[in-house]
Amino acid sequence: MVLGGFILLILLVVGAFMAGYMLVDIPPANKAATKQSNVYLYSDGSQIARDGEVNREKVPLKQIPLTVQHAVLAAEDRDFYGESAVDPKAMIRAAWNTVTGKGKQSGSTITQQYVKNYYLGQEQTVSRKVKEFFISIKLDREVSKDDILEGYLNTSYFGRNAYGIQAAAQAYFGENVQDLSTAEGAYLATLLNSPNAYDVATHPENKPRAAGRWNYVLDGMVKEGWLSRGERAKAKFPKPDAAKGAAGLSGQRGYVVKAVEDYLTGNDIIDEDTLAKGGYRITTTLEKDRQDAFKKAVDEQVMDKVDKDARKADRNVRAGGASIDPATGKVVAMYGGIDYTKQYVNNATRRDYQVGSTFKPFVFTSAVQNGSVTQDGRPITPNTVYDGTNKRPVQGWSGGSYAPENEDNVDYGDISVRTATDKSVNSVYAQMAVDVGSDKVKDTAIDLGVPKDTPDLNASPSIALGPSTASVLDMTEAYATLANHGKHGTYTLVEKITRDGREIELPEQKTEQAVTREAADTTTSILQSVVQGGTGTAAQGAGRPAAGKTGTAENDTAAWFAGYTPELATVVSVMGQNPETGAHTPLYGALGEQRINGGAYPARVWAQFTKAALEGKPVKDFDLEVEQGSDESVPPTDPGTGDTGDQETGGTTDGGTDSGGGPDTGGTTTTGGPDTGGTADGGQQNGGQDGGRTGGQTGGPDGGANNGGPTTDGGTVDGGPTDGGVQGGPTDGGTDTGGSPDGGTDDGGALGGITDG
Repeated sequence: MVLGGFILLILLVVGAFMAGYMLVDIPPANKAATKQSNVYLYSDGSQIARDGEVNREKVPLKQIPLTVQHAVLAAEDRDFYGESAVDPKAMIRAAWNTVTGKGKQSGSTITQQYVKNYYLGQEQTVSRKVKEFFISIKLDREVSKDDILEGYLNTSYFGRNAYGIQAAAQAYFGENVQDLSTAEGAYLATLLNSPNAYDVATHPENKPRAAGRWNYVLDGMVKEGWLSRGERAKAKFPKPDAAKGAAGLSGQRGYVVKAVEDYLTGNDIIDEDTLAKGGYRITTTLEKDRQDAFKKAVDEQVMDKVDKDARKADRNVRAGGASIDPATGKVVAMYGGIDYTKQYVNNATRRDYQVGSTFKPFVFTSAVQNGSVTQDGRPITPNTVYDGTNKRPVQGWSGGSYAPENEDNVDYGDISVRTATDKSVNSVYAQMAVDVGSDKVKDTAIDLGVPKDTPDLNASPSIALGPSTASVLDMTEAYATLANHGKHGTYTLVEKITRDGREIELPEQKTEQAVTREAADTTTSILQSVVQGGTGTAAQGAGRPAAGKTGTAENDTAAWFAGYTPELATVVSVMGQNPETGAHTPLYGALGEQRINGGAYPARVWAQFTKAALEGKPVKDFDLEVEQGSDESVPPTDPGTGDTGDQETGGTTDGGTDSGGGPDTGGTTTTGGPDTGGTADGGQQNGGQDGGRTGGQTGGPDGGANNGGPTTDGGTVDGGPTDGGVQGGPTDGGTDTGGSPDGGTDDGGALGGITDG
């Protein structure tokens, strides 16, 4: 019975094979060989773009250099000439790897890939795979291997809308296929595996990955005897030409199309080959009015000030931006560059510029999330005092000496976390990263939305200073998580996709509590302080309650502002890049400024865009639940009084512990220090080191957050019946700042002590 059953099974398999072989004929070339257009729409259904015509040029195999042919075989199918049309073992292995989570892999031979490209389609169905199997066997019996390889090389997709090796040679190197070098041919062969992932001109951050695949191809050629070791040693990784966008994708349209393609393929919604065949109608999450507002803000605040004739540095100015609705995770606007046909790389999605100090908030978030303490056991809160000395060696790290410089080598001495955030003090945040644990900081950043594979996202004290190169869009996602009280949902750029009237399934949007609300909200409270009186005051131009952080890349190659209101998270970066070599360049002297920092042009763009994007919508305040022992950075809305200087915006000479509301007095009869002491609100938290937990309980909207100093220090319980008003002490916060029984008649107001306390 067993033997009979086995024989019957064999007969059934053979019968099925014979039936399939007889029933499946080699069809004519598929209609998709002539590409359809994809249509891209705004969220309201209006059209953004329609991608261009297919770029294809057929060439005979004899015109393709043998080294290029061998490079393709080394990359895709080294046994092509000696094997059958199908490789059952490879198919089973690929299926197993896919099922077991090792990633989708192809078990197809070049013959099978050619059949899929030319005769069938890219849909992932069992029926298509069955047809592919039988057509490949028939084709292999009726057509020579050379003819199959020629067909494969002329139909394969290489990215940049290039179909076939000749179109690819022109698209990437500006030359005909017969002129390709071995190194260039190996690079084009590399692209067959994943054009988007290995186009190093479009995604510079992917060069290490592309170089690894390129080396695999060349080493394979050596192994197969197609390339000598001497020639292999001479090969240098080629530099492809900058990509040129189709005329129909000019302006912001091309950046949007490319970003949507990356989103769809990166999230395994549609594979590259299938998407390239076209016919899709894609509704994005982008809102036309906000998209237009972003472009206008960049033009008016940055690009209109570019003068390439007067200033050589201006030719290197680039800008990128993105905006996300924190509640939904939808990308509502994106700025990729001046024009896709002139600057092909999308500045909103590229991952090759350091994020700088915009990373620092993640360190503090991680401190609260993990209940971290300083080296001497003090809980880390906005009021925790650190040593802000320039080049102070970090303590408690066993990885070697590390003593980062503060910007302009400024010594701050003892300084609170809030002030260190306002002033972006490197020495404080490097030490905090050690206190928290740099590995925990990295984990928190990833939880917030920074991709775990971000280049240079390494667990060391320097992580706090932002050497990692997350994209503008990545950082927007992370800041949107802070704005959403610690709830994270992966951003989405696509609302709906249809093809031939059939809707394509999109991943379900899931939101999870990435960090506690307390951790996110306490971070928001100190980032409000940055906007109110720190390095990000230009963001006040939005006319909304806002939180944000400035940042600068090493050597000033990029300046950032990352910020949010309760309704919108937006990140803007101004970058320096040589248009000819693609090298990152410092922004010194650009736009007529000695240097470009995040609090200038990026913050101004942010403010103008945010103001326009929220125009007509009611002003919404942050609803914060902060860490115990912290104080909200925004004072109460009830008019009244408040303290005048505070420790965290002063230090001992700046309205800190000895003036403007110190531990025992409400300030000396001096002015409380330049530019501090509650810059925009006359004292945001304590009014000094011990500056009061009871005084000023009804302090006004700008008169300090609930603190005016104790009843004998810095005023009465209320800090004075009318004190802390809106116009108090515009120049010096009053000569008796916070020291009189009621804090002085006009002292400590919203404009109180803008320059002196």
